[in-house]
Amino acid sequence: MAAGGEGGGRPAALQVRPLLGKGHVALCGRCGAGGGRRHRFPQRAAGASSPRSPPQLRDAERGATGAGSRQGRHARSSCGHCIAFAPTWRALAGDVKDWESAIRVGVLDCGEEENYETCKEYGIHYYPTFRYFKAFTKQFTTGENYKGADRELQTVRQMMIDFLQNHSQELRPPACPPLEPVLSSDITSLFDKNSHHYTAVVFESNNSYVGREVILDLIQYENIIVKRALNFDKLLLEKLGITSVPSCYLIHPNGSHGLINILKPLRSSFSSYLKSLPGVRKKLLLPLQLPVQENKEESMEIKVWKEFDKSKLYMADLESGLHYLLRVELATHKTLEGAELKTFKDFVTISAKLFPGRQPVVKLLETLQEWLVSLPLDKIPYDAILDLVNNKMRISGIFLTKKVQWVGCQGSRPELRGYTCSLWKLFHTLTVQAALRPKALLNTGLEDNPQIVLQIMRRYIHHFFGCKACAQHFEEMAKESMDSIKTLDKAVLWLWEKHNVVNNRLAGDLTEDPKFPKVQWPTPDICPACHEEIKGLHSWNEAQVLQFMKDHYNSENILYKYTASQTDSSETEQGDTGEVKDKNPLKKPSGNRENKIQDKENILDSESQVLDKLVANHGPVKDSGKSAVGSAGLKETKQAVSFLGIGFSNIDMSLCVILYVASSLFLMIMYFFFRMRSKRWKVKYYRSSV
Repeated sequence: MAAGGEGGGRPAALQVRPLLGKGHVALCGRCGAGGGRRHRFPQRAAGASSPRSPPQLRDAERGATGAGSRQGRHARSSCGHCIAFAPTWRALAGDVKDWESAIRVGVLDCGEEENYETCKEYGIHYYPTFRYFKAFTKQFTTGENYKGADRELQTVRQMMIDFLQNHSQELRPPACPPLEPVLSSDITSLFDKNSHHYTAVVFESNNSYVGREVILDLIQYENIIVKRALNFDKLLLEKLGITSVPSCYLIHPNGSHGLINILKPLRSSFSSYLKSLPGVRKKLLLPLQLPVQENKEESMEIKVWKEFDKSKLYMADLESGLHYLLRVELATHKTLEGAELKTFKDFVTISAKLFPGRQPVVKLLETLQEWLVSLPLDKIPYDAILDLVNNKMRISGIFLTKKVQWVGCQGSRPELRGYTCSLWKLFHTLTVQAALRPKALLNTGLEDNPQIVLQIMRRYIHHFFGCKACAQHFEEMAKESMDSIKTLDKAVLWLWEKHNVVNNRLAGDLTEDPKFPKVQWPTPDICPACHEEIKGLHSWNEAQVLQFMKDHYNSENILYKYTASQTDSSETEQGDTGEVKDKNPLKKPSGNRENKIQDKENILDSESQVLDKLVANHGPVKDSGKSAVGSAGLKETKQAVSFLGIGFSNIDMSLCVILYVASSLFLMIMYFFFRMRSKRWKVKYYRSSV
């Protein structure tokens, strides 16, 4: 379908007649000059021809998708109604973007000089004008006018559906599924039969459009078929447990069936739920598949599927993400310095203060933070960080799993989801915790900045994240709007919104897990209050979304099932005998610091090793004023440090020697001073007695 009116952004032109395999609705309007750049769509209907030149229509959908209202720049118009209606038309194009294989929306600007003849040829006399063009039209036609006075989005959308249904069966677009209601016998015949796909049946009243809208919403998705049925058969409705309409009944591939329990029976709720079903995903333009990985140790292992509750947050995902971040992704950098070191220090600081983890993990983060702060260095070797993360210093009570254990982030194949999923969850958790505990970052130098978690996430992704294309996309989103965030709550909503933008971009991508399709989150089944419909258009209730985010990423919503224990045989490797058993896996950070004093020595010992590594590998420490120390000297120093058990570095030992010499000289001077004074007293006393 093609539609006319003012587009936005960089609209693309489409030819009505070459796209004859689908219906078009055109909005034609006199909207002034300078309509923007034009690009032709590929011709999808083979053999379609036009006896005359077709009108050039800008694709309103292209102007509507992307960044939403920011695309709404319009040329100065001589038609006030065109200007007023343009936002509605763009919203309509975005709302029905999933319908485009059956019907498409476009724009023709009659205010542009190059379109004068076309508008005259098609008899456009008033603005805005709605025109419908049927699929497979072989002869020239000026289309069908829509003359209704009601131009609300929902009304126009329903007229599009009526237009599609008015096609004859032979001329209906091939991609358009049947929109007529099915019989009760057709529904019952589907029960208890195996199939390769889901079947969803929307029960509704005769004057409802919800069923047909959901059918069109799902036409670009595979492994699901949507049908509609009217609520005339009361016995069937009673048998299926349907007490009100519209309702959606789902038949699974294995033949099992049941009513979908959704609190708000809206078109957007039904469509969102069906798109989120395992295995339901957007159809790929090309039948490509990810390469199958063979002969790998991981694929040799038997992966046991872990059942999980998608309304919960799993600590195993967060800890596995930290493990991968610290031991795998960071390992690609042999040395951290400059902006990379600053980013890592800031990340460790916010994690130590905000991460709602188990006490051993939080203590590890706190120890790492204190260690980084105390080092007078602008360059740190990664091996030194790894030694502390692996607890080579044998500090009591710190622990982080050494293997991944995905639960809510597990994929249907090893290469899907996993770390990227956990990284999103980790930063969602940190933004929410920052909003819930605004004083947690006091005295860190990072307080009083509502964007701080997002800024650190942005820098981390730029410096360390392995997917450079992903990092570039995130950087573009950050440049676009991150600076506008003024509160901690807005930071939570910003990351939620951008995560959904990424989900929308990756829906149907080769990297999408078919068992976990990319959908707008949270879905209606876990947060019905987050979803609304205003004048027939889906809308987010941001106040409810914010509350949902704070509840979902709250420490009270975390499950500790599948988390690794310090006593696991796979975790207790050489040198880890000094770890203390975490008897309670649900244990949260208590704030107890009773072991800090005895652990200080171990941290200092770690500092000593880092300093020695830097001296040995990179020459003298910058600005220390000391020359490089030979390997034999380093060995003796380390032995001395180990023997004393104090954990002094080479600099500390030098200072001690200087202090020792100075003290000795002072004592010797004082000794000779008092001795000479004593001799004088004796001589004086002897003479007086004589």
